[in-house]
Amino acid sequence: MEPFDVHILGCGSAKPTHKHFPTCQVVNIRGKLMMIDCGEAAQMQFARQKLNMNRLGHLFISHNHGDHVFGLPGLISTMALLGRTSEFHIYGPQQIEEYLNVIMKIYCEGIDYKVIFHSVRTREHYLLFEDKSIEVWSIPLEHRIPCCGYLFREKPSLPHIRREMIDAFNIPVSQINNIKAGASWTLDDGTVIPHEQLTYPAEKPRSYAYCSDTIYLPQLKEILKGTTLLFHEATYPHEMLARATETRHTTALQAATLARDAEVHQLCIGHYSGRIKDEDVHLAEAKSVFQNTILAQERLVIPL
Repeated sequence: MEPFDVHILGCGSAKPTHKHFPTCQVVNIRGKLMMIDCGEAAQMQFARQKLNMNRLGHLFISHNHGDHVFGLPGLISTMALLGRTSEFHIYGPQQIEEYLNVIMKIYCEGIDYKVIFHSVRTREHYLLFEDKSIEVWSIPLEHRIPCCGYLFREKPSLPHIRREMIDAFNIPVSQINNIKAGASWTLDDGTVIPHEQLTYPAEKPRSYAYCSDTIYLPQLKEILKGTTLLFHEATYPHEMLARATETRHTTALQAATLARDAEVHQLCIGHYSGRIKDEDVHLAEAKSVFQNTILAQERLVIPL
């Protein structure tokens, strides 16, 4: 099976701590690297994970708060120093473009590659990017400023052809893709071997949903239905619900409730408030509702 991994580079929130870096993740889908948010120290954490920056093609930013974007000048500059020539695509709310223009004018003017910005409509769930194997969709969130999450989804693969059928019926290599696409195979005597007998289903497509800073939105269960892995912010424990509501964040209990209602396979919670000293409280709270929950931690790699 092709790799589909999530690398946690930072899982803290706005207030700096000795324990956590600001928000940043890298998704490796079939060898394609995509970054989500770009907090301070993003490039340092990228190097610590021994990821290849030349394979980073897209950055998806949730919103224009510093703990999600202050690593951007260094990232763009470092890729230039590494000799990058291929385009770099950045997606995010319209506010990000103004910040990006300042970075490019003051710090990155004259670099040898194009940085292309794509504005995201944060109130809509729609397709942002696709290639032959993956799709990336927006997830509408609600925070103090325009904010969105992202859904990374594999496209369904063609079924696999059974090796024993190739040998038994002397099927030439030139016909294998046709059979995978739905064709049957006809023997010299006219006997038709149906497609279903020649193949077996491909693995079920995997998906990863990233829900950044937001209030609890129970309606997201329809968008997130059956997601393989959900990352959802859980800035506060539920005993601090009043603070979460005031700052437009989610509690661990609320994140787990959404995971349960959306019938996701696994939940990862993070974006911890700097006030929190023991994240095991978050974990216990979330597991009381949704057992298959894990805590985000720097340098954690989660395979799907």
